[in-house]
Formats: sequence, structure tokens, C-alpha cells
Amino acid sequence: MATGKPRIAKDYDKLSEELVAQIKIEYPFGFEENLISYKNAQGVKISALPFETEEVYYLIKMTKAEAQQIIEDDADYDDDGNLKEGFAEEAAGDDDTSSDEEEEEDSYDKADDDAGDDDQD
Repeated sequence: MATGKPRIAKDYDKLSEELVAQIKIEYPFGFEENLISYKNAQGVKISALPFETEEVYYLIKMTKAEAQQIIEDDADYDDDGNLKEGFAEEAAGDDDTSSDEEEEEDSYDKADDDAGDDDQD
């Protein structure tokens, strides 16, 4: 993770379509195996998907179960949870991530590697 970038924790369903498209391209095989966990400002353990743009380091909040459901419900992923061929080409024109987007921020200490914990299911 690059230092100096704003860090934003945000719910998946509050992301712009453009940002979601970028995330799909970054994680073509689904999100579940890439989740990390961290403690927020209130000390609550949160699981999230890390995603970095040129301007911002995002932590997209989701549990393992939510990560599975998002992929299952998304028509851009096949029955095996893999991004369908051609999606990246279709989304190539949508690479403008809006910086005007209203963002809900949570502060956090640091991400750790214990995302394998099952208490987030």
C-alpha cells in the first residue's frame, strides 16, 4: 500500500458503477479469497476487500458471505465465480472514477492478515 493516499472504508453497495467495474477487473476470480480484516476506530473487527486507485486506498467492507453473494448475484461473473470474458474490454471506456462522489469514511488502524477468521460469516 502506498503511503500518503487517503484511506477510505466504504460499503460495496455505495460504490460508483465505474469503481465497481475497476474492482471487478482487479479481482476477476471473486473477492472472498482477497478479504483482509482490520479494527475500525471503535475497535470493531471489520473484513474488507482492499482496492487501490491512483488517488485513494479503499477498503470495501464485506463479510465472506457477502463477498460470495455479490459474485453469485452479478451477471458479469459466470457460474464458477469468474469474470466473464470481454468484461474488461466493455468497461475500458468507463475508467473515470469520480472524485466528486460523496464518500462515507471510517478510520482504521491497520489491515492485518487474519481474514481467515470465521467470525465474519
